[in-house]
Amino acid sequence: MRQAYYSTAFVLGLTALSGAASAAPRTVTLSVPSMTCSACPITVKTALQRVDGVQTVAVTYEPKEAVVTFDDARTTVAKLREATANAGFPSLLKAGK
Repeated sequence: MRQAYYSTAFVLGLTALSGAASAAPRTVTLSVPSMTCSACPITVKTALQRVDGVQTVAVTYEPKEAVVTFDDARTTVAKLREATANAGFPSLLKAGK
C-alpha cells in the first residue's frame, strides 16, 4: 500500500512539473513602424489580443511598438507578427527584446 502511494505521488509531481515547464510566459517587443496616427495602436492591440495564448498587450504610438506577453506553448512570435500584418500593420521583432 505504501509503495502505491509513493508511486502515485511521484507521478503527480512529475505531471505538475512537466506542465509548468512546457508553458512559459514570454514577453517580446514588436516594432510597428507603419502606425501613422494615434488611433492605430487600438487596432494593433485588438489584433494581438485575439491571438490564442496572449496574456497582455501594451501598444504605444511613440515609440511605435507593442509589448506582448504570451504563453509560448500556445503561440509564437510568427503568429503575433501575422496578426499585426493581417490588421494592416506589419511588425518586426525588436532585437534584444
